[in-house]
Amino acid sequence: MTTLHLASGPQLANAWTIVRLSLHVLAASVWVGGQLVLAGLVVTLRGISHDAPGKVARAFARLSWPAFWLLIATGVWNYLALDHADATTSWNVVFGVKMFCVIVAGLGAFMHTKATSPTAKGVYAGVGTIATIAALVLGVALSG
Repeated sequence: MTTLHLASGPQLANAWTIVRLSLHVLAASVWVGGQLVLAGLVVTLRGISHDAPGKVARAFARLSWPAFWLLIATGVWNYLALDHADATTSWNVVFGVKMFCVIVAGLGAFMHTKATSPTAKGVYAGVGTIATIAALVLGVALSG
């Protein structure tokens, strides 16, 4: 009689993990991807009209800020879903740096919307975008 042995190895995530991570990745796609796309379109938009970049940025904000807050909510959910008993010191340090980057990203984006001079807008956009990309990369590192 032959016994059937199921191979051990990677397993599918449960339904709640799929929902949680899918929402997090979707929100990150809007927040991060949208910033990069807009940065690439600014020159073209200025060629259309002087006020086109501002109009497009305001339209993007209607999508990006809800995505940012969804990132925060699903990030908290991600954190709570983890078993922290085996977290290493390096994981905790990287997590802390990522949270700092998330705060800087949000503040940079917010200050960009409030800035009135082109120089200030550029500085805040740069700071926010760099912090956003850093948070994304650190999130990948935290995933193990």
